[in-house]
Amino acid sequence: MALVVQKYGGTSMGSVERIRNVAKRVAKTYDAGNDMVVVVSAMAGETNKLVALANEVCEFPDNREYDVLVAAGEQVSIALLAMCLKAMGYKAKSYLGFQVPILTDTSYSKARIESIDDKKMRADLKEGTILIVAGFQGVDEFGSVTTLGRGGSDTSAVALAAALKADVCEIFTDVDGVYTTDPNICKDAKKIERISYEEMLELASLGAKVLQIRSVEFASKYNVDVHVRSSFNENLGTMVTKEDKEMEAVLVSGIAYAKDEVKIAVMQVPDKPGIAAQILSPLSDANISVDMIVQNVSEAGSTDFTFTVPQADFKKALSITKETAEAIHAKEVLSDENVTKVSIVGLGMRSHAGVATTMFQALAKEGINIQMISTSEIKISVVVDAKYTELAVRVLHDAFGLAGK
Repeated sequence: MALVVQKYGGTSMGSVERIRNVAKRVAKTYDAGNDMVVVVSAMAGETNKLVALANEVCEFPDNREYDVLVAAGEQVSIALLAMCLKAMGYKAKSYLGFQVPILTDTSYSKARIESIDDKKMRADLKEGTILIVAGFQGVDEFGSVTTLGRGGSDTSAVALAAALKADVCEIFTDVDGVYTTDPNICKDAKKIERISYEEMLELASLGAKVLQIRSVEFASKYNVDVHVRSSFNENLGTMVTKEDKEMEAVLVSGIAYAKDEVKIAVMQVPDKPGIAAQILSPLSDANISVDMIVQNVSEAGSTDFTFTVPQADFKKALSITKETAEAIHAKEVLSDENVTKVSIVGLGMRSHAGVATTMFQALAKEGINIQMISTSEIKISVVVDAKYTELAVRVLHDAFGLAGK
């Protein structure tokens, strides 16, 4: 008998009919002799509705109450799926995050899981009960509801699989697996059968929407094999697992893009030690993640300092940065919401020269100007004008021969 953790996203849970289909798939896996833990997201569109309500009430909603609100969608999902399974004759039980409990830190809307107490769940599993757990949420040491950020149900599933030492963690979504790039942009994008934790971590952090970055971090840390597959067919998907020599032979595995970043530039900053920390520390204190950073060469004792932040944090980040700019006597703060980050990822980049040249030449040939550049051992990211997003992705997909894989 195996212990299987399955996760179903908002699209898979998007209607009563789809919830019935999920129940049938869960029942089929259970009937094959497996213990079952099922993690579900809110029904498609429900979280967006709750976020819109919060923003309608006030411009900057209280962080604690915001999490109480947006966590409500999953409560509906777990109850409906548990009802459905019970109506089919199966023992099923729903769990909210605090009922498990899944203990997190106090970083509302971006909480990190610190521990999971699995005693109650194990007792229920011994009784043959199918457990339905609300994804995306937990509880802090003060008993307050916390949420893990968009896509957090993936993290919930992988964390539970690690805590319970599950035999497999299956992430069911509306796509067949991880592709070389977005199939909606490149019709010849190919499904990747196996991909390393490290490559998936980069792709997830760079805009690939298949898995949330923290779920991949958990999978890598606890060696949880994650099978990403479609909830609408029986096809095998993509296995996210430890790297091997076969993976290292592939120069570039995928192209990712992120439209949800904003560029902020602090102009004519005094060029002196500690100025970068003065600009970025207030953002860190506000729990705002800064991604790409560029500081220009000093001229006449001043420089320009440019960075990107998530679109969701733009208003707050801009307000904080303007206050900082005034305090350090910078000339002005500029911002640009019409940018996209485009990235290439591959383990083979460690041992092959000329990858950056190929990337930059391919973009230049199409007249696409590069505004910012960031690199790591297995990825290269550039910021370009948003209007060139699809063209940049297609050009790079062709330049690295991904269509033929």
